[in-house]
Amino acid sequence: MNEVATATPETTPQADSTAKPAKATVCVMGLGYIGLPTASILATRGFDVTGVDVRPDVVDTINQGRIHIEEPDLDILVRSAVGSGQLKAAHEPVAADIFIICVPTPITEDHRPDLSYVEQASKTIKPLVRAGNLIVLESTSPPQTTQNVVVPLAVPDDLTVGEDVFVAHCPERVLPGRILLEAVQNDRVIGGMTPACAERARAFYEEFVAGEIFTTSATAAEVTKLVENSYRDVNIGFANELSMLADRLDVDPLEIIQLANRHPRVNILTPGPGVGGHCISVDPWFLVHAAPDLTPLIRMAREVNDRKPHFLVEHIKKLASQFNSPVIGCLGLAYKADVDDLRESPSLEITRDLIAAGHRVMACDPYVPAERFNEFPLHRLEEVVAQSQILVLLTDHRQFKNVPRRVLEEKVVVDTRGIWRR
Repeated sequence: MNEVATATPETTPQADSTAKPAKATVCVMGLGYIGLPTASILATRGFDVTGVDVRPDVVDTINQGRIHIEEPDLDILVRSAVGSGQLKAAHEPVAADIFIICVPTPITEDHRPDLSYVEQASKTIKPLVRAGNLIVLESTSPPQTTQNVVVPLAVPDDLTVGEDVFVAHCPERVLPGRILLEAVQNDRVIGGMTPACAERARAFYEEFVAGEIFTTSATAAEVTKLVENSYRDVNIGFANELSMLADRLDVDPLEIIQLANRHPRVNILTPGPGVGGHCISVDPWFLVHAAPDLTPLIRMAREVNDRKPHFLVEHIKKLASQFNSPVIGCLGLAYKADVDDLRESPSLEITRDLIAAGHRVMACDPYVPAERFNEFPLHRLEEVVAQSQILVLLTDHRQFKNVPRRVLEEKVVVDTRGIWRR
């Protein structure tokens, strides 16, 4: 089966919420951080959308017009979409014109891709796929997943890809906290199993995407998304490695970076506690797995960023040894600012490791609801600041930026994000 081989930009019209509602039906597999925003955007653009999730509490919550994740304005969109009848949540997929797979693609303990969710979603929709359907894999996936997993598992044997049914990969490229905006405004890369598949998918995305759309092959689209996140991971890895080197040499890493960035062709990123989230901390391993002999730099960056939390834990332990059973205040559990996303979070990993080592830890994260997190107690910011001798800034939530300087001067401070220096 030949895939389309060239990449061509297509300028798309500005999405218009006042346009005549589309008549197509859409079934979105997976209602997480990507699936639910995608489903709600499509529903408010006139599509008849059924969102599918295996978690009963998620289905019930959405059908009540509520949300189970933290994302600005998503609650308003879901409430409107459910109230209008354009969005329904279900445990099982239904027949539709368009199927969108938005399920997790994690890695195993030994850093191998786990495609079980994609496999299950593909198998589940296969009995419902009919001639004329479009199947889109949005989940970030290893190279050739669309070709080797989705096509054989989701497409009925009596249908021909590119003629009877259309299959494409369109990886999401959004930032948590800005998903509703970026899902519409960002440029999109669409990879088809054939040119006809790419064009069919492009026509669909033009219904709601205002950014520029580029069509290519399915494998090229898969690799493009992985390259984007691997590039970022490598650059973060350099900054994190530099911060550990600076500690060994007893110099200030932020000062070194600030001075080095005065060079007109140098732009070193700010180091942090590690790398988290489901994208940057996972996706590079897909490329490493695809060609381990050709990706030593990508692998090393992953190892550096995975090592950074352990480096910080040891640093904090040394500081704690100067006290008699100090309280360590850990500010932030989410992997990035102003979201509730705990996936692969180095902030959470550091907090866990300090607790496991027997230290007295008070944790705070204003974005993580206490009723949905029961691993250890969460405290108010004021309590943590008042009672801790060592204050560790792990996530740069905006609420943490306003801790008074006079209070910080009374503490041993570990600012892993550099926000109290700005």
